[in-house]
Amino acid sequence: MIHGNMCCGVIQNELMLRLGEKNASKALEAPFTREMDFTGKPLKSMIYIERPGFEEDDDLKYWVNQAVKFTQSLPLKT
Repeated sequence: MIHGNMCCGVIQNELMLRLGEKNASKALEAPFTREMDFTGKPLKSMIYIERPGFEEDDDLKYWVNQAVKFTQSLPLKT
């Protein structure tokens, strides 16, 4: 959570990231990614990444930094 907004997390063995619609759409071109459908309905601003896509430290750091960058741009939730 950043300023009350969901940023990233782990669900089972997958990384979950909030990237915003534009960034999430672009990220879905990368291997091991898919739309987040936690509620049964795709969330266009969030993605899942399967473990092979973030096993390397540099990959994990890249993805988390992308989510942090986007989430920091959101207004503070009270």
